[in-house]
Amino acid sequence: MPCSTITCYETRSQRTHNRSAFQLLQLFSEIFREHIYFSRLFISVTDLFARCPPPSSSTHPCHSFVHDIVVTDLAKHMETSLVYGAVILVSGGLILLYAALVFWSPPPIVTHESEKKYLSSRSPTKPLPLTRLSDPRTHDLTIVVPAYNETERLPAMMDVTIKHLTSAGLRGKRTFEIIVVDDGSSDGTSAMALKLAKQYKDSDVKVVTLEKNIGKGGAVRHGMLFAGGERLLMADADGASRIEDLEELWKTMDIIAPNNASGVVVGSRAHLVKSEAVVKRSFLRNVLMYGLHTILRIVGVGHIRDTQCGFKLFSRSAAQQMFPAQHLPTWIFDVELLLLAKQLSIPVAEVAIEWHEVAGSKLNVVTASVQMLRDLLIVRANHLLGRWTAMPPKSKTE
Repeated sequence: MPCSTITCYETRSQRTHNRSAFQLLQLFSEIFREHIYFSRLFISVTDLFARCPPPSSSTHPCHSFVHDIVVTDLAKHMETSLVYGAVILVSGGLILLYAALVFWSPPPIVTHESEKKYLSSRSPTKPLPLTRLSDPRTHDLTIVVPAYNETERLPAMMDVTIKHLTSAGLRGKRTFEIIVVDDGSSDGTSAMALKLAKQYKDSDVKVVTLEKNIGKGGAVRHGMLFAGGERLLMADADGASRIEDLEELWKTMDIIAPNNASGVVVGSRAHLVKSEAVVKRSFLRNVLMYGLHTILRIVGVGHIRDTQCGFKLFSRSAAQQMFPAQHLPTWIFDVELLLLAKQLSIPVAEVAIEWHEVAGSKLNVVTASVQMLRDLLIVRANHLLGRWTAMPPKSKTE
């Protein structure tokens, strides 16, 4: 069965990912072996003739002409060889660094056929095809909820979200869909989400189940690539962000991206840094937060005070450019999205929101710190070298 362009591209990229790193290492190894061989040859021959005494010695058979020419030429040749060797070592080091970058960079995120379909209250047993981000819009708003083992926290989040979206002030003014992306959970998150979809049967709640856990960034990306909204909101399943603040993000989007232009509005907790909610967080989590902000200034997104808040609104135009180009599936994916927005000259605004700590976080502070540093270096290096890039949309005249 012929595959789609995206699927074929992902498959080919997956096959060549590790092979590229291996070929670079193999090339450097061959060059280095050749250099070692000739260097040893020059050293041996030079040493042989250097042992010959000067031409004034009448007892030694070495001819003065041979001695002068050969030893001098080989000495010059050896100097050239040493310079050549230094160049080889530097080049080899760069090749090794590039090979390491290729090796450590995450492979393309592959989308399986079963993940392109959803279950809902209208079709609880027969999966239906999802709308693609490249298709025309079907709703005013899509809310993407990444969920990994969230059977306990998801019900409360869905309750307050749907109550707000169907409140008297908004009813009939804005069509919406909610896409719950189960990121390979083991606690029955999909079943819980489907139960909630049936409970709120008058709302368009779709449940997508990924075949395996790929990370929060991968789950958000998947939901966005199959969203039908003119505006797309990512919201955490724990309900830590106040859904009512969506209206402030919406108003700001109207300002920075009128007439459905490209724009991103980031929910920000920066104003809460000295609040009780943040002060009461563990010492390690606060150290991680301050360390992250320092690194972000280095990688180029220091102008955004809160990159990691899981409450962000995207226009459809911006999402169409950014999410197909996203590579990081890990929790630091927000930084890559902001780098892409900067690269594509998409306006980004921050809006202060209310936020509270919710028990049950699955973030391991120590592991996350190491992964954060590695992924930030990877994403910055790939963007600087042009390995990862995003293409702005073509104009209608092109």
